[in-house]
Amino acid sequence: AWGLWALFQVPLDAIPDLSDVQVIVYTEWQGRSPTIIEDQITYPVVTSLLAGPGVKRVRGVSEYGVSYVYVIFEDRTDLYWARSRVLEYLQKLTGKLPIGVTPTLGPDATGVGWVYQYALVDESGTSDLAQLRSLQDWYLRYQLESVPGVAEVSAIGGFVKQYQIEVDPNTLAAYQLPIQKIIEAVRNSNAEVSGRVLEMAGTEYVIRGRGYLRSIEDIELIPVGTDGRGTPILIRDIAHVQVGPDQRRGIAELDGKGQTVGGIVENALAVIERIKARLDEITPALPQGVRIIPTYDRSDLIHRAIAVLREKLVEESVIVSLVVVLFLFHLRSALVAILILPVAVLLAFIPMAYLKITSNIMSLGGIAIAIGAMVDAAIVMAENAHKHLEHYPTTPRTEVIIGAAKEVGRPLFVSLLVITVSFLPIFTLEAQEGRLFTPLAYTKTFAMLFAAALSVTLAPVLMVLLIRGKVRPEAKNPLNRWLIALYRPLLSGALRVRWVTLGLAVAAVGLTVPVFFRLGAEFMPPLNEGTILYMPTTVPGLSLPETAKVLQVQDQLLTTFPEVERVFGKMGKAPTATDPAFVGMAEITVTLKPETQWRSGMTWDRLLDEMDATLRIPGFPNIWWMPIQTRTEMITTGVRSPVGIKVLGPDLKTIERIGVEIEQALATVPGTKSAFAERLNEGYYLDLIVNRREAARYGLTVGDVQAVITSAIGGETVTTTVEGRERYPVNVRYKRELRDDPDRLKRVLIPTPSGAQIPLGQIAEMVITQGPPSIADEAGALAGLVSIAVSGRDLRGYVQDAQRAVRERVKLPAGYRLIWTGQYEHLVRAEGRLKLIVPVTLAVILLLLYLNFRSLAKSLIVLLSVPFAAIGAIWYLHYLGYNLSVAVWVGMIALAGVAA
Repeated sequence: AWGLWALFQVPLDAIPDLSDVQVIVYTEWQGRSPTIIEDQITYPVVTSLLAGPGVKRVRGVSEYGVSYVYVIFEDRTDLYWARSRVLEYLQKLTGKLPIGVTPTLGPDATGVGWVYQYALVDESGTSDLAQLRSLQDWYLRYQLESVPGVAEVSAIGGFVKQYQIEVDPNTLAAYQLPIQKIIEAVRNSNAEVSGRVLEMAGTEYVIRGRGYLRSIEDIELIPVGTDGRGTPILIRDIAHVQVGPDQRRGIAELDGKGQTVGGIVENALAVIERIKARLDEITPALPQGVRIIPTYDRSDLIHRAIAVLREKLVEESVIVSLVVVLFLFHLRSALVAILILPVAVLLAFIPMAYLKITSNIMSLGGIAIAIGAMVDAAIVMAENAHKHLEHYPTTPRTEVIIGAAKEVGRPLFVSLLVITVSFLPIFTLEAQEGRLFTPLAYTKTFAMLFAAALSVTLAPVLMVLLIRGKVRPEAKNPLNRWLIALYRPLLSGALRVRWVTLGLAVAAVGLTVPVFFRLGAEFMPPLNEGTILYMPTTVPGLSLPETAKVLQVQDQLLTTFPEVERVFGKMGKAPTATDPAFVGMAEITVTLKPETQWRSGMTWDRLLDEMDATLRIPGFPNIWWMPIQTRTEMITTGVRSPVGIKVLGPDLKTIERIGVEIEQALATVPGTKSAFAERLNEGYYLDLIVNRREAARYGLTVGDVQAVITSAIGGETVTTTVEGRERYPVNVRYKRELRDDPDRLKRVLIPTPSGAQIPLGQIAEMVITQGPPSIADEAGALAGLVSIAVSGRDLRGYVQDAQRAVRERVKLPAGYRLIWTGQYEHLVRAEGRLKLIVPVTLAVILLLLYLNFRSLAKSLIVLLSVPFAAIGAIWYLHYLGYNLSVAVWVGMIALAGVAA
């Protein structure tokens, strides 16, 4: 009963949570360039957190107007303890950051937690993108965030409604009004107050001073001063007020049909069903014609993976039960092993429930691996009881069965213990590989421990209760008789020519060794999630409208494949700390139909090759991966491809040059599908360089000039309207025709202390130049990334050749270094740990064998079965073309435990 309760308490998941313990520090400073963000925010924050307790790695990214700092902690660090430590260290920055800038912590979720995404569409055409975005921001978002377990709901695409006051500088000059006067007037005209209460005729009335801005007319009627005749000057006299879109840094597109509004729901997978239920509740309340279309639903992967594994577990249990019945040839005796199997499995779920281990393909895989070994002890006990009953027919049955159980109980317990101990190396794995395989090791260990305990407790009891009636001798079992007849001459012949047998065995091992060393190596075989994440990257400087056109073409091309069910394209970033994408980065989620609906002969690799060939667009290097794998890798290493090279150094231009040289060197390495070095200095800037001498002649400081640049040209959000439950920004800036033309920018007027206004071009030089579109920071050092996609080769072999090519063709200046990262980093770490731990585990197994046999020779003979058992596995890997991976090593370790 306890096991059944635990079975239903364990939550479902597709795979274990592979993400690091991560805290995101998110800081906004609107309108500032990446260089300013890096110098004044990201670098100070990164360096202040490097010495934090438990901190393993700190990375920073500076984008236009925003800074992200990713603090990665050691495994098993409590997330909320980590968040509190980060807050403590951020307190030390008080007074060291720009005025008005406050770092905040991102949600307690990561990009891996993007478990559900949807698109809002209006098929009737009555709602535009701004209305759909408002519906998402002010209705759907809060409805979904109230669902228990949801960490955050974010939006991408559409237009955020904004009230725009576009000031005419010539009119300002005529009235001798500085733009700061306009900003102050708008701020002072949007408020409501209370005058306490008033009692009239025994009734109490609350006094309110109503004054919220609610419409364009309200804004137009704001007075900003008076003219020479005392006539009030209103906003409408000096500016044009309109409702327009706020500046956006991301767009969404569905199936190549045009832009839409997308929603992203983050956090635990257990909430997906609750999210769907809430969406079903609120859908009837949506405006007519508006639909919510799911574009990514991780529960599909969960249910598919768990269903397949449960089916295999049932099949394996049935097969094991049939084999037991066939070989024991006595149904009641077979029930001893058959009944112990489900009991041990259910008991394994009890510690899973208390340790919060989810039911996923890895944890259930551990039980699947253990099933065969779990019934071994019960089979041996039952068979030994059969032998004793045959040899001692006159002795009381219970006494015979108990004696038989005592005879084999101790060695059986030791054998199960050896199988259990063989999995100790898995518990020593670190980071991503540890998080992936530790649940498997736990569940296999739980299952084996319970099986070992049941074999010396429950099995003897069941034997006494069930082994009754006539038990046929082994020789009368047709299957056993046939196998014995086949094995006996083989054994006799092997013993007659024992030196030949031994030589053949040694030769088999010798022939296998070179095959083993020729096997390729990779971190993990790819997990088919049923969804593809296609991530082309544009060259820097391409505007959002242009990238939107390319995104729509890419989505249209993908929808032409019969295997594709839906395509949801995202370009740029969503307004959430968990999305560090930049304007030129696309994430196109391609949902595939079930493989039964694919074209005849179509495979996963062939489909990716066809898609890659179809979408080869100049300037858009392709990277194809899976959503979970990609987001996990981006969190862990900061790269979005299987292999990446980080170039660290003090100067961005030199880093870019080195990156381009690496890109060119990798193009010659066999297996390079694509290699793309970040262009760190190819963003476009219009620099306004203040001539300090000229500015001083008019009594102006650099700050005075920059204040006008910030507010008049960049635009300043001065207040927020309150419209029921909705809130919209009010922005003040110069007219668009002045902001979009460099020559006209020179005519922007700067007020001087004397009251006169002079054109900007008189005191500042305008220079079009190039600079960083974004800046990466790795532990305080500037960083550039080379993203690499590999095809047709194993990971280790490719990286070894790539490293050789880079060493030969790329010369690093002093102060610069390379870090090979991505899945290769995990592979090197896992192999290094296994090389250390596997020999130690074999030594422990040898010790257990010695304690059982009290003979070193016998113990070594048993242990020598391990290399011979591995022969078949290695040749089979070679035949199938599989690479060595952490998953393969886990299988080999399980094989070694059974063989010993």
